[in-house]
Amino acid sequence: MDIQGIRDPIRSLLLHTHPLLPHSPPQPPTTFYNLFLQSPCSLDPPLKCHPKRRTFVTLTIYNASNNFLSSFRNSIFYSLISVCLDGSAPGYHFQKGFGSGYQNWLLHIEGGGWCNSVASCSQRKMTALGSSKHMETEVPFSGILSSDPCLNPDFFNWNKVKIRYCDGASFAGHQESEIKHGNGLFFRGQIIWEAIMDELLSIGLSNAKQALLSGCSAGGLATLIHCDDFRKYFSKEINVKCLADAGFFLDENDVLGNSTMRSFYHDVVELQGVARSLHKDCIARIEPFKCFFPLEIVKNIKTPVFFVHPGYDFWQIQNILVPHGSDPHGYWKRCRLNLANCNADQFDVLHGFRSLLLKTLNEFQQRKEIGMFINSCFIHCQTWMGETWHSPNSPKINDKTIAETVADWYFDRKVMKLIDCPYPCNPTCRNMDFTRK
Repeated sequence: MDIQGIRDPIRSLLLHTHPLLPHSPPQPPTTFYNLFLQSPCSLDPPLKCHPKRRTFVTLTIYNASNNFLSSFRNSIFYSLISVCLDGSAPGYHFQKGFGSGYQNWLLHIEGGGWCNSVASCSQRKMTALGSSKHMETEVPFSGILSSDPCLNPDFFNWNKVKIRYCDGASFAGHQESEIKHGNGLFFRGQIIWEAIMDELLSIGLSNAKQALLSGCSAGGLATLIHCDDFRKYFSKEINVKCLADAGFFLDENDVLGNSTMRSFYHDVVELQGVARSLHKDCIARIEPFKCFFPLEIVKNIKTPVFFVHPGYDFWQIQNILVPHGSDPHGYWKRCRLNLANCNADQFDVLHGFRSLLLKTLNEFQQRKEIGMFINSCFIHCQTWMGETWHSPNSPKINDKTIAETVADWYFDRKVMKLIDCPYPCNPTCRNMDFTRK
């Protein structure tokens, strides 16, 4: 079964919307934060906007021997077993905070789908989503990771980390499954998470005054899985919250009535031993793979969570609602690539899929600590791109950008639960068009 009509929705989005990738000229490593490093008592520098400046941040390959707060035993332990699918060391990109943000931390977990079989994981380990050997040495920090106060007004000067995704199971796999499935694959997402956290704690995260764990797509799911664990690293008085961007995957049938996503998640959980990373009360109550769906995860989360999610998520439409195998005659071919090509009957189905999302989220409407920005755009992740996070042309609900809404929620300015009207009512949407060559 091939659920990956778009194998990597993150890179697909880059190809269609990011002005730099994949054909941008090489850029030097960032020194942006070094320009403004100040002592804890100093004030922020004057806020100057540089909307055309692109900040690139260098890849750090995890090395437990660099972790001076770990015991020697833990260093050896992590360096031996915290590896990507192919056995290479995991990595992350770190940009130091400055001014008033020097003790605040924002972590963002990269997305990129999952692998559900030995064959698909073997293919994946030959890419950046399964091996640090294939990862870019530098990546742009934009959107929620931007250091420009005009493009990221509330988090621009925080310590920012992009955690690279190379395990194929939302940082939830366990090595015991390797014995069963073998074939030269390493299923160690959980220990990668623990090792990266151990290293970040050693370089300043342990002194954080405020912290936000975020993630996109499969990284958004990882954020939900590890949200309460992330909270445990800090004392009670520290403001710690989590943000899942396009990570609320639905347990719904496709247009032929098949449980495509349910079957896929069952295989992921079984292959990589994911059950050990899921909430014990959930797996005691229902089958473990069902606990991999966000609906069940969020029921047990105690830490405040925010959902940024499009009502017409292109990845879910193309992989859950209308996966390739569900459309043998091509009825949905043009519609699933561009909503402007859909007919009235197809829109009835699409609006129904959005209604299922809203019905599922409605279970959490009464929880004040949960925030939402549910627009009606045909897109996937929206927080890591400046164009959708916070710019003059960003998607808005009630005249608020995603960045403004998230900040109001994070800093407890307002209870934020913004839900858009149905497509195509919102003219600020940046809708994807996959028919363009």
